[in-house]
Amino acid sequence: MSIFNSLFGSSEENKAKTSKINWIPLTNVDQLNEIVALSNEKPVAIFKHSTRCSISRFALKQFENEFDSADATDTYFLDLIEHRDVSNEIASRFKVVHQSPQLLLIKNGQLVYDVSHSDIDAKDLEERL
Repeated sequence: MSIFNSLFGSSEENKAKTSKINWIPLTNVDQLNEIVALSNEKPVAIFKHSTRCSISRFALKQFENEFDSADATDTYFLDLIEHRDVSNEIASRFKVVHQSPQLLLIKNGQLVYDVSHSDIDAKDLEERL
């Protein structure tokens, strides 16, 4: 592993191996249709992460350490450096300003929660599930 990756993170594949959260890699725009459909049955969270940003890395680690409701939601992980097209589509489809890091909650096909940077709070998200 390179020093860069150890400091700022690596691909979503490595993220899935090291987290207690069962992250679902969000890698293409077509998955957003699946997310909207799934959200009618169960809330869906999307964590948008920049592997080039130390603030994003800190927010991700803190979220992973504090989030205890993984069974109550499907959790998608977006490496927005590799998949900027997906991030752009999220901004367009859900009418949000692109941020990184950013946490979104989709319920019944609608965006119901959108926070970024230091406002990302696992316990706050859990209350909204």
